[in-house]
Amino acid sequence: MPSDLLEGVSLVTGGGRGIGASIARELTDAGMRVAVSGRTASQVEAIAAETGGLALVGDVSRRADVEGWVEHTEATLGPIELLVANAGMSISEQAAWELEPEEWWHVLEVNVLGAYLSCRAVIPRMLERGRGRLVLTGSGAAYLPGSRNTAYASSKAALCRLGETLALQLAGRIPVFFFSPGLVRTELTGDFGDDAPWTPPELAPRLVRVLASGRADALAGRYLHAEHDDVEELIARAEEIRSQDLNAIRLRR
Repeated sequence: MPSDLLEGVSLVTGGGRGIGASIARELTDAGMRVAVSGRTASQVEAIAAETGGLALVGDVSRRADVEGWVEHTEATLGPIELLVANAGMSISEQAAWELEPEEWWHVLEVNVLGAYLSCRAVIPRMLERGRGRLVLTGSGAAYLPGSRNTAYASSKAALCRLGETLALQLAGRIPVFFFSPGLVRTELTGDFGDDAPWTPPELAPRLVRVLASGRADALAGRYLHAEHDDVEELIARAEEIRSQDLNAIRLRR
């Protein structure tokens, strides 16, 4: 795989822990200046200190917080070339009808509204400069059968459609990607057993690095999986994938 040395500034939401922190480390290693956001100051400050980046504290579901992050990042580090909308959450759910509606809805506020607010804050700036990329962290829960968590599955299905539709609106101007990192051990997946089909944690950051490089721009709007897809092979087959509408969540009859 090419080294994909990068430059410029990236903003990683939910970057204080788990997959987001690993992505922040990978992008820093690639050469980018990275801002990480999250609700827990100690976590984002630790990752920012480790990567030499910028710590941003706040709630991704609050418009003022997100817009403030973008303003502060661009004033401190420079124009944002890459947004990784990674912030996400879930809740313990045995019976959806037993949850408080506000608790259920907050999952969608973080996972969907948060990604929308993040994209909304950077897109006009990217369009004005004529460059930039958006990457949304999705999940197989968007389409795989058997999910028992209505809030999380609904939010990830919506996020994938958000990514695909944004890619259509921004076609030829800003590439938009959404991907599944696989089943990675994080606080979010802490209740899964040791025998679960765990995904190596380094695969999602490596995929984001390739997406940030521009080499995979022809795959914008396609569903990508960090473990089950070979991104180099997909890049080589990009014309076929587009013409046959592959790597897409579709109803087939």
